[in-house]
Amino acid sequence: MSRIGKLPIQLPAGVTVSVADNNVVTVKGKRGELTLKVDSDIAIKPEGSVVKLERPTEQKRHKAMHGLYRALIANMVKGVSEGFKKELELVGVGYRAANTGQILEIAVGYSHPIMMMIPKEVKLSTVSEKGKNPTIILESNDKQLLGAIAAKIRSFRKPEPYKGKGIKYSDEVLRRKAGKTAGK
Repeated sequence: MSRIGKLPIQLPAGVTVSVADNNVVTVKGKRGELTLKVDSDIAIKPEGSVVKLERPTEQKRHKAMHGLYRALIANMVKGVSEGFKKELELVGVGYRAANTGQILEIAVGYSHPIMMMIPKEVKLSTVSEKGKNPTIILESNDKQLLGAIAAKIRSFRKPEPYKGKGIKYSDEVLRRKAGKTAGK
């Protein structure tokens, strides 16, 4: 049996899970509501403060989906109860970030600033303190959407291994390389 799939999902206080007839799972909590269409082969059984998932056979496909949907539903439960947060740092001279509502403007060494519209499901804020790198803070209930937007922002200028310049996650550890050494 799938090690992840067989684990029951504990529901915190104030979170409810309902399953519609076409296997659409709806999770409601204090921070909002999320829905997910689950494959028809996977059975979802909400029992009080616990949700269990079951698969029909031991096929490789069913084992994979069992763990996948258990993880997705667990992320939804955590999202509507606590939420998710990602922080990105802009490392480099002259790199800056600012936001006007849901529009993010970043300057990362190109001839023009990059403007990006952030969906309303994601809360955006920027911090620029003297002596510290500019930081972009993203918060959302939807872990998948949050990760996709953070990865898109990071892709504008990935951190390079020699000086570490670029956009990086605040908890990311970069593998640095030695520069070239001077010859005779």
